[in-house]
Amino acid sequence: DDFISVLRDRSHIDETLRLATEEKAGDYAGALQRLRKIYHTSIRPMEQAYKYNELRQHEISDGEITSKPMVLFLGPWSVGKSSMINYLLGMNDSPYQLYTGAEPTTSEFTVIMHGEKIRSVEGIVMAADSSRSFSPLEKFGQNFLEKLVGIEMPHKLLERVTFVDTPGIIENRKQQERGYPFNDVCQWFIDRADLIFVVFDPTKLDVGLELEMLFRQLKGRESQIRIILNKADNLVTQDLMRVYGALFWSLAPLINVTEPPRVYVSSFWPYDYAADTSRELFKREEISLLEDLNQVIENRMENKIAFIRQHGIRVRIHGLLVDRYVQTFKEKMSFFSDPELVFKEIVDDPDKFYIFKSILAKTNVSKFDLPNRDAYRDFFGVNPITNFKPLQAECSYMGGCLLDKIERAITTDLPALLSSINSGKQPGLSSCETTGCGEKPKNRYRKN
Repeated sequence: DDFISVLRDRSHIDETLRLATEEKAGDYAGALQRLRKIYHTSIRPMEQAYKYNELRQHEISDGEITSKPMVLFLGPWSVGKSSMINYLLGMNDSPYQLYTGAEPTTSEFTVIMHGEKIRSVEGIVMAADSSRSFSPLEKFGQNFLEKLVGIEMPHKLLERVTFVDTPGIIENRKQQERGYPFNDVCQWFIDRADLIFVVFDPTKLDVGLELEMLFRQLKGRESQIRIILNKADNLVTQDLMRVYGALFWSLAPLINVTEPPRVYVSSFWPYDYAADTSRELFKREEISLLEDLNQVIENRMENKIAFIRQHGIRVRIHGLLVDRYVQTFKEKMSFFSDPELVFKEIVDDPDKFYIFKSILAKTNVSKFDLPNRDAYRDFFGVNPITNFKPLQAECSYMGGCLLDKIERAITTDLPALLSSINSGKQPGLSSCETTGCGEKPKNRYRKN
């Protein structure tokens, strides 16, 4: 065990993640406040007037607007997920490090987040706090909340990002014994993660049913996935190449994308690499993984604005559609007498009345953003058409019109907020010492 006691140098972690440089937290907080204001004054009123959340069951909470990017660790048990988090946060040998070991140790979903002092938070408390983004987890029931735990600690990295450690997936066969819907919970985290690290141990690579299930859940999230061959210094280079090939071979049917996820080969824990292994390669790989993580942190505000804008576009389309149904109903009512029958005819065959077509004719509506027609049959089943006013009536002398406000948010306010952030990214002369005034990193998530 002699070599294990040799800890490796971790200065490159702080350097790559720029943890030493003071981020202008005020700018970020200010931008967040402006984003919240645009959402609450321009998007939410239409959401409420036309009961959007009953259509999509998705209301954006303040917790969601202010939440940090989330990095999710997935993979079989004992591949080093918890060790990797301990390593990145420098938690080793501290009283609050995550437990690690050869047996399945993590049976909980552990959320590691920023806090003023070190403490653990029970899942039930996390779900009850609406200012956090975890309140929707309540729907998975008490049994699950007992398996959810939060750790708060003061840490530079956690000011910018939240880590989530998950139970090893090999025990999936015992889903019934878990007492909660494991796959649904995983899916909830997968849908919200900004970066998903799928960690493997190359010495025991077995792509079984559980992993197939997992990769099925990851469909559509390929750009967020990074595959990590951890503990790579346990193998000689030749074996490592073989394992790398085998992994791709077994994952190929599960990830049919033109651009397969990036694979990082290294050993993510605090001890020195094993002797006679490719240390230079491992170190380079680790640094590029950290750069990847940094990219997500740098783009967090842009992604948030884009997310709110997407949401605003959907809310606007919903408002326009309800308005169209209301207008059509009014026009038809003059001829018939029975409002029930009139409305049934409209709801059963909206195409006969060009309801969806007329919305497409409006500016900047994509047919891919149109909701499902049947969704409106259900929607009006719960919310009678007579409960809604047409859009032109949704105006007030002081507040202006709902449609104008949401359109201004989508076309002007949010894009302006985005460009103000991007202009702030150019390093000024004074900060040349820290950044070297190099080129600014390309955002590889955006098509250039």
